[in-house]
Amino acid sequence: MDSSNHHAPDQAAASRRTLIASALLIFLVAFGVRLLSWHDTRLEVGKVQTAVTADYKRVAQLLRQGGVTAFLSRTSPLSDANNLGHPPGYPILMTAIPSRFGESETAIQFVQIICDAIAAAVIFLIAGELFSLSAALVAGILAAFSPQFAWNSVLLLPDSLAVLPLLLAVYCLARALKNPRLFYFISAGALVGISCWLRANALLLTFFLGAATWMLFARQRPGRYALAVIAGTVLMVAPLTIRNAIVFHRFIPLSLGAGQTLLEGIADYDPQAKFGIPNTDTGIMKLEAEEAHRPDYDQALFNPDGIERERRRLSRGLAVIRAHPFWFAGVMTRRAASMLRLERARLVSTEPTISHSWSANLQPVSVVSPVELLSEIRGSPEAKTYLEQFGSQDFAIVGDLSKYGNQGAWSISSIPNMDYILMVPIKIEQGRMRVSIVGERGEVYSTAVIEALADKTIADQPVNTVYLPFVPRNKVECVVSNEASGQRPVAKIGALQLFELGPARFLWTRYPRFLVHGFQKIFLTAVMLPPALIGLVLLIARRRWQALAILMAVPIYFFCVQSIVHTEYRYVLAVDYFLFALVGVAIAWLGSLAAESLRRVLRR
Repeated sequence: MDSSNHHAPDQAAASRRTLIASALLIFLVAFGVRLLSWHDTRLEVGKVQTAVTADYKRVAQLLRQGGVTAFLSRTSPLSDANNLGHPPGYPILMTAIPSRFGESETAIQFVQIICDAIAAAVIFLIAGELFSLSAALVAGILAAFSPQFAWNSVLLLPDSLAVLPLLLAVYCLARALKNPRLFYFISAGALVGISCWLRANALLLTFFLGAATWMLFARQRPGRYALAVIAGTVLMVAPLTIRNAIVFHRFIPLSLGAGQTLLEGIADYDPQAKFGIPNTDTGIMKLEAEEAHRPDYDQALFNPDGIERERRRLSRGLAVIRAHPFWFAGVMTRRAASMLRLERARLVSTEPTISHSWSANLQPVSVVSPVELLSEIRGSPEAKTYLEQFGSQDFAIVGDLSKYGNQGAWSISSIPNMDYILMVPIKIEQGRMRVSIVGERGEVYSTAVIEALADKTIADQPVNTVYLPFVPRNKVECVVSNEASGQRPVAKIGALQLFELGPARFLWTRYPRFLVHGFQKIFLTAVMLPPALIGLVLLIARRRWQALAILMAVPIYFFCVQSIVHTEYRYVLAVDYFLFALVGVAIAWLGSLAAESLRRVLRR
């Protein structure tokens, strides 16, 4: 009897154990990177997409108060069409998590961090099913360290959560290549449906996965498997569609908003406004109020008459597309190409941020008055500075025309390795400026960008209170710099107040932070896109059609469907995972070439 038959199961088991151990390691690395990102940004994420986050919280509160009965009632506050702007999955999650872990946004963030770390392990498993272990490791490591994924995982938004089910759906198809069981196909479709409960962007993805399934299993009853994928999605989405039919008497598969994003997407590429379509929610509401002579339309997007207004928006957008098909095809191409660019996301800081909480009752340890600011300023000789008196005395600075040049700096008296917060009251009357805490070696401890509001006059510009947390290693200073205003920025700054919170903790994280920050610097489009394209060409040249069908189904869907409407980076996060898988293919191929060349040299 051939002894190789005995070793084959052992080798397969060992390979499986290696795959699982590697996936666990990638999960732990990804979790650690996201934990560092959360520690850096936990005091700031509440300022990102505040209106959207507030809407999710409002719906979550209504769900807590009314429960399932109110969700299905035609007379409850949840029957307001304004609650259809997003699917209800994220508010449901917000109500479920605090009931177990306490009323805290931190608990929601940690669930998102865990799910996002799992997503990094899943793209590793997908690549492991399709390619070599080395290609899978590269894909998983890139996903684990990605600053784009780490940043989005800590925001109080469902975008990163919605990606994990899509990756699991693709993994089911990859597993089905070796063992085409009906369970895999139904699960793939159901997972797409779960993603749709969080974000509606993937609603039509099931048909793309169904088409990919038909191609993959053309010789094995493809129709049955493709229909199983679609049926899985339909079964998962159907409860929400039925609920909408009961409450609103309309066919609404998930939520409203397609017409709104279609119009805003057209306006994004119409800078001359030749179509007369605004590119903001506020502009659309105002236009509809004027055209319909309904002032109440200017109060909300979907109430009153939200469903009818949404259908009119769709009709208006489609009319533009029919009248200018080639122009719109160009818009779709440019928008699809933009999905290949990596978001310029915040990197993990090399320095730990504060770990103590700040209380409004805390007294400052020092105050720098506007008079002292004027006398101690060090900055651009072309910047103008003076004192201005309007009720309270302010230090005024008119920046130069540089793009990012420093305009003023002041020393901040502090003790190394203590937690501090510097409070900076600042009013930007024109342009955009950045306020930062910078160390003597140029390291940036904390930073914030403030800009003038376009719809406000100079007199009506608000005073922003900027809180800059930092843990100094050495001497630090507060720096005010330009931020690509395109004009001379004008700022009024009040007295700077410094609060000491206590001895810093987690100082040991400086060492992993240094490594993570250094690696995250390579996450640029110019660095990642060329090897991804090489990986794509390699798969085509080697006729790896099955791997291509599985790997490219999700990106092609977003290129074809999401490119129709207004798009933000957070909507298309899933594309980057498959981009990293292609990079893994290219790096593994280059590594094999290098190893083979080395072997030849050694043999000589």
